[in-house]
Amino acid sequence: MTGRTGGTGRGDRARVDPDLLVALAGRLTARDRWLIAMVHEHRVLTSRQITALAFNSERVARARLTVLYRQRVFDRVRPHAGHGRQSALGHYLLGPAGAPILAAQTGLSVAELGWRRDSAATLAHSPRLAHQVGVNAVFTALAHASRPLPATQGLMVWWSERRTAEVWGDLVRPDGYGHWQQSAVGGVEFHLEYDTGSEALDRVAGKLDGYTTLAAARGRPVLLLFWLPTPARETSLRRHLTGPARWAPDVRIATATPLAAAAGGQAGPA
Repeated sequence: MTGRTGGTGRGDRARVDPDLLVALAGRLTARDRWLIAMVHEHRVLTSRQITALAFNSERVARARLTVLYRQRVFDRVRPHAGHGRQSALGHYLLGPAGAPILAAQTGLSVAELGWRRDSAATLAHSPRLAHQVGVNAVFTALAHASRPLPATQGLMVWWSERRTAEVWGDLVRPDGYGHWQQSAVGGVEFHLEYDTGSEALDRVAGKLDGYTTLAAARGRPVLLLFWLPTPARETSLRRHLTGPARWAPDVRIATATPLAAAAGGQAGPA
């Protein structure tokens, strides 16, 4: 079924008319193309996260994202938020028109890009979705805090889990990696471990071993940020990390929670 907006039934969304791709060449803005790359790199971004990255108004962001969804640049899901309700936030994934556009921009084939629509659909129904959205919320808040800063300050680097695995996969697999630059304190690079509370604390603390090996391999200390869901969980983890068996002088550890970030902002002191 085809509606007035040009959208098609869900079963037809995977099939992209070449004429649509030609038409999109003249419709996509530089911001659209940047967002296509960001959504692919970080797997899924909500409308609120996309607003934080690239818009000044969530209403304007949602309007543009709706257009890109209808043109099949992005796929969109609204996962259940509990009690039979759907999330008010659209969760955007790379769509069947966005994939060949990004492939052309990077000089790769869609296969070389590593995009498969069934993989995107699997993530949409996976418990990993909430974890990925949480990881991306940490970084998009930092990116948003960077927007008013000079180009030489703020969040200079944001690597996805996939990219960190390509670089350090034999040693550690952080949920993300960032480099924050601030004139008063210089630069700091950090590895993020995003904890949802589902793992035993011994297993969470055990991740220190890999970072100790990474610090030795790089010849300098590494900063590891544990992001915990609640202050109680943070306190418990810190107890696990302070025993002599966990002493790792080359791994500098920071912990934070959403409550602490809300008080001072994601880029503020905690």
